[in-house]
Amino acid sequence: MYQRILVPIDGSATSERALDEAIKFSQQQNAQVEVIHVLEDIWYFDNEDYLNYAELIQSMRGIGEKILAQAQKKLKQAGVAAEIKLLETQGERIASVIATEAKNNRADLIIIGTHGRSGFSRMLMGSIAEGVVRTAHIPILLIRGVDV
Repeated sequence: MYQRILVPIDGSATSERALDEAIKFSQQQNAQVEVIHVLEDIWYFDNEDYLNYAELIQSMRGIGEKILAQAQKKLKQAGVAAEIKLLETQGERIASVIATEAKNNRADLIIIGTHGRSGFSRMLMGSIAEGVVRTAHIPILLIRGVDV
């Protein structure tokens, strides 16, 4: 039924649960898995004297690579071959980058974790999963976090 599954991860326990579900789906349906981590552009100050942005981005890239390496190790242990990618937003919203990657890679399912925030915390933090639901044109399986 599903041949190509896209799994965005961020290193959280919730995205770890989404990865676990993707492993199950892949094993049951012999599907290909693509795991992505998206780096967001962050600009807090107009004056670069306060912060070394190149160093910050390099640090964030290193963290993203570690997150992806851990996921790749877990997938390999489960016997699931997967492609991993580190993507950057380049001014776009994370949800749009995820939806575009799903389209470009011809994914037919996105499995993504959601923290299930509501009220003020949802308004403050936003919801990447909700943005993906609104922009992607393929089925999406939302995996709720354990702390919900």
